[in-house]
Amino acid sequence: MITHLEGVLVEKSPAHAVIDCNGVGYFLNISLNTFSKLPENGRLKLYTHLAIREDAHVLFGFADKAERELFLQLISVSGIGPATARMILSSMNPEELHRTIVTRDLNRLRSVKGVGPKSAERILIDLKDKLAKEGLPSEIFSGPHNKVREEALSALVMLGFAKAVAEKAVDKALKEKGNTAAVEDIIKTALNNL
Repeated sequence: MITHLEGVLVEKSPAHAVIDCNGVGYFLNISLNTFSKLPENGRLKLYTHLAIREDAHVLFGFADKAERELFLQLISVSGIGPATARMILSSMNPEELHRTIVTRDLNRLRSVKGVGPKSAERILIDLKDKLAKEGLPSEIFSGPHNKVREEALSALVMLGFAKAVAEKAVDKALKEKGNTAAVEDIIKTALNNL
């Protein structure tokens, strides 16, 4: 599976982007949320999901892992395909969608084009508990220390801590230690916060 693409942005529109990766151009279907985060030109990295159908292989691109994770959660719901999931993510950013599902805001979900009452109800039933347990997608730390955050979070999860609890501890440690702290320092501080 292709997990991400990093290259030069060749073309973009509200529905797609083309990235040149060493001479190969990849066409990615994107949401409006991702489109709003794309630069005008230059290098970029998009997280991806390859949807394989009987008649086509369709590549979807996402500005961050949180949006890709919500996309994957949406397409796991019976009757929700990639096109509908992209439409939902174009109508709401990941934080709004997460809140909509956790608070069971049926009317907000039904307001998305292509999502009827039965589909909206099915999304809420299937995903409410999953998303409530995981906590809010947290991509609040960006820039060079985002990698430090991801590594520290991964280490704590591997040690057996719940993801939501580990995220809070790592975020608190990053606030205490600052952007230049080493991964080991962040993990030690986060463990003290748990």
